Amino acid sequence: MSSELTKVVALSGGIGGAKLALGLYRILPSDSLTVIANTGDDFEHFGLSISPDLDTLLYTLSGKDNQELGWGRRGETWTFMAAIAALGGESWFRLGDGDLATHVERTRRLRAGEPLSSIIDDFRRNFGIAASLLPMSNDPVRTKVQTADGPLEFQDYFVRQRCAPVVTALRFAGAETALPSPEVLTILGDPRVGIVVICPSNPFISIDPILAVPGIRTALRDCPAPVVAVSPIIGGKAVKGPTAKMMAELGLPVGAAAVARHYSDLIDLYIADEEDACSLGELPMPVIFTRTLMQSIEDREQLARDVINAAARVRR
Repeated sequence: MSSELTKVVALSGGIGGAKLALGLYRILPSDSLTVIANTGDDFEHFGLSISPDLDTLLYTLSGKDNQELGWGRRGETWTFMAAIAALGGESWFRLGDGDLATHVERTRRLRAGEPLSSIIDDFRRNFGIAASLLPMSNDPVRTKVQTADGPLEFQDYFVRQRCAPVVTALRFAGAETALPSPEVLTILGDPRVGIVVICPSNPFISIDPILAVPGIRTALRDCPAPVVAVSPIIGGKAVKGPTAKMMAELGLPVGAAAVARHYSDLIDLYIADEEDACSLGELPMPVIFTRTLMQSIEDREQLARDVINAAARVRR
């Protein structure tokens, strides 16, 4: 990026996307990164507003993430969940004691009329995060999973049933009337943005909900900065989560090429793993091959550098 193009925008879901977001955060000037997060996974549990992807990004970027579990807060305790289970309550979605505080405070402020974007901005500053973290919308958008056995709420499918049901379709309830968070359109229209990165999150349940909010897809197309997507598929397998299973069930070929074509109307560059160098064939955009598996913090930083360096050679 040139000195005038100093900002980077990332679109992200939870765990996989947060890994690259952290790599970007660590190699860039700390206040130059903006992460737009999926809120299609959000739901209410125990009367609390839960935002799994936003919270994963909060904990990851602040260094508070639980690296043993891969989700939740570091050093977590589970007194609340043990007490719920002892009462015969629902214990399928685990909320740690520290994590619970995040949900309680978010719920209190939402009920007082504060927009989610304002609450998350306050949370990230309290957590010492210099990057901006934006929900895709302040309006509720909820991912609904149509399965062979009938419709399911997303967290029922994803957590309670561990992605076992066969997926036949996805719907983003509320998206048609939702508005993008004002800050989202502002940053995507900022001429100082040098690159937009679609992180290696599940395209169908993490990135598509963001793109379903009216105005965001158009803003990405109109953005003068190159849009780069990183493949979540390596050698025909998802690094984590149900991406490959979901692709097969939706009738798509399971591979990095299918993900590239899914984004073909938006992206200027695709970054895939070296393992897929001989299997992608002809694609409607340039492709860069590198190591995309992020097992260590060094891997996250190196992939972030590879993305930035590759995008520097692309112009819209």
